[in-house]
Amino acid sequence: MHGYLDCHCHISAGDFDKDIDAVIEDSKRAGLLALLAVAEHAGEFEKIIALSQRFPGFVFPCLGVHPVQEVSSVEHRSASLPDLDAALPIIDKYKEHLVAIGEVGLDFTPRYVSSESDKESQRQVLIRQAHLAKELDLPLNVHSRSAGRPTIQLLKEQGVEKALLHAFDGRPSVALEGVKAGYFFSIPPSIVRSEQKQKLVKQLPLENMCLETDSPALGPEMQVRNEPKNIVISAEYISMVKGVSVEEVMQTTTRNALRLFPKLKLTVKL
Repeated sequence: MHGYLDCHCHISAGDFDKDIDAVIEDSKRAGLLALLAVAEHAGEFEKIIALSQRFPGFVFPCLGVHPVQEVSSVEHRSASLPDLDAALPIIDKYKEHLVAIGEVGLDFTPRYVSSESDKESQRQVLIRQAHLAKELDLPLNVHSRSAGRPTIQLLKEQGVEKALLHAFDGRPSVALEGVKAGYFFSIPPSIVRSEQKQKLVKQLPLENMCLETDSPALGPEMQVRNEPKNIVISAEYISMVKGVSVEEVMQTTTRNALRLFPKLKLTVKL
């Protein structure tokens, strides 16, 4: 399996509008086999589908409602069931094309959550999307900022068996609860500047790791646009921490991703 899979990126972000073709070509030159393009709200679903059609067999769509919704450039709020109601018809329309439901999850960052009702609203949105994923036999692509343990607990309570926890920001001991449940964790290039991610990788089994960029965020440098080609940085750092070759990191994480996202096997050329 010679090549990488970026299991979580926002290739539909406006940051890439002007040079998307170059970004995709650079990704391929860096050894990427596929990008999983995640959504945050219904307003970008059609754009993600269009990108997957523009770059067939390379960009794969994941549609879902993120736990935090943008009101304006300076204001955000917790996701609500009406947000999900707006998304469901579009998800149903494209369900045959999806490789996962995402980006979904919980985000209990204080600036986004002001009350227990905000948290409960996020939980209800996640529960319904967990049920939807099971109905469609799709994995979940999961966000869990400042909510690692509650997210893993909720997934387990809902009987979720297939989940990727992206850019997990909790303690390794909490992540290992997810490992016991069979979940995978994707590691972004920001690991080079994140002591928390470095500690996480030390304790997580490679057999439960995937790679991601979260482009355009979570790059090796703060405030600099991240790109899928930087997936190599994640692999190189993991190889250093684990004391294994970059080739082994590549092969294992790609094999893990294909297990978690089996639809990729139908089109990804290995």
